[in-house]
Amino acid sequence: MAALAELGGRAVAVIGEGVVDVGRASDGRLSADPMEVLAGWDGFVDWASGLGAGDADAPLDPGALGPPVPRPRKVFGVGLNYRDHAEEAGLEVPKEPLIFTKFPSCLAGPRAEIPLTSDRVDWEVELVVAVGRGGRAIPERDALGHVAGYCVGQDVSDRRAQFAGRPPQFSMGKSADGFGPLGPALVSADVIGDPGDLRLTCDVSGEHMQDGTTRDLIFAVPELVSWLSRHLTLEPGDLVFTGTPAGVGAVREPRRYLRDGDVVESAIDGLGVLRNRCTGP
Repeated sequence: MAALAELGGRAVAVIGEGVVDVGRASDGRLSADPMEVLAGWDGFVDWASGLGAGDADAPLDPGALGPPVPRPRKVFGVGLNYRDHAEEAGLEVPKEPLIFTKFPSCLAGPRAEIPLTSDRVDWEVELVVAVGRGGRAIPERDALGHVAGYCVGQDVSDRRAQFAGRPPQFSMGKSADGFGPLGPALVSADVIGDPGDLRLTCDVSGEHMQDGTTRDLIFAVPELVSWLSRHLTLEPGDLVFTGTPAGVGAVREPRRYLRDGDVVESAIDGLGVLRNRCTGP
């Protein structure tokens, strides 16, 4: 299994309950910079696949990890990309992907705190795709070959900021500091296999809020990668937050938003768990 994480600014491979410093353990053949590791992803996968539990040089501490992709040039979000979410919101299924951006500065580690920016901050568990091999006009049949791996993401959303005006300010409502918890590690695509059959869940302070599957995606991963690449060049490390299933707080009856002290636990089969405590305002 090849899984990349970030510890103290350095790339580490996750091996069971331990980590291996990529730069040191490879004798400098691989970079210590996670972004450079992504740019040479195939080499990392080959190297990491030969590691065993006895090679770990430190225990895995999720609380010390940063986002596994710390400095992407582009971070895309996909709105209304689950059929059950469109249904709960009372909106038509879109005919093409609804894309917004999350500014990279919002990204945070798998145990980072979520600073609440208003009394209407919401949760959205999402499968996140990391590009490994860039390209332009990628055919859908080849798109998965351009994916390095997958991780769990939270598209934290300040609904007050998002819908303060017309048209809505999606990027501003979803890009505050800490509004993009990511991780715990980037798991290589070959390990996951089919990204179209993964279960996603989100609990808030022990209450089960979201429980969906990527089988319900309107635009699946290959279609998203291909569609985006028709409009611009994708580069190694670019991230795609692929959308969220039903169960967000803004459309519940009564509405439920995040409060100081809430713990948001987001999980996806085979990718691990994010656990983020909310603070303020």
